[in-house]
Amino acid sequence: MHDFKIALKIFLCMAILTGLLYPYFIIYIAHTLMPYQAYGSLTYNSENEISGSLLIAQNFNDPTFFWPRPSAINYNPVAPSGGSNLGPTSKKLKEIINVRTQKLGTNAPVELLYASGSGLDPHISLETAYFQIPRVSKSRQISPEDLKKLIDSQPGSTIYFQKKYINVLQLNQMLLQASP
Repeated sequence: MHDFKIALKIFLCMAILTGLLYPYFIIYIAHTLMPYQAYGSLTYNSENEISGSLLIAQNFNDPTFFWPRPSAINYNPVAPSGGSNLGPTSKKLKEIINVRTQKLGTNAPVELLYASGSGLDPHISLETAYFQIPRVSKSRQISPEDLKKLIDSQPGSTIYFQKKYINVLQLNQMLLQASP
């Protein structure tokens, strides 16, 4: 019985330490040192309303905006993230790709044809952004040169020292500022 009491005390101490104190301490540190990131890297529009998060893709399907990669979960951040689990021999995947190819053209980047692995990837490559310039230019009546400058001015990130990726939400927000 004595060993049980000791084990119970250790269990309760560890539960409080690792289940309450440590998580709250880490949250406090994050909110103190990195409040923007701790609250989800949220962006705001001109009316100071939340317009999205830089960490989660949004469904831009209007031709006047740049589009992100397709999402197998319909850009739903509440649903579990993930791909479609359709393999290369899947008839359904081939049909989906054929529909997207008909919509975008045969020279569309693979990034716009296949859904992202998480369904929530907020970035596209420069090549994919450049591919969309003619559509956005025509829809917004902005010269392709001005759109290319806008794309090139975006802060980007490189993944494993390869090509540059840019955030679609940031790009579209800059597009709205350039031509409301």
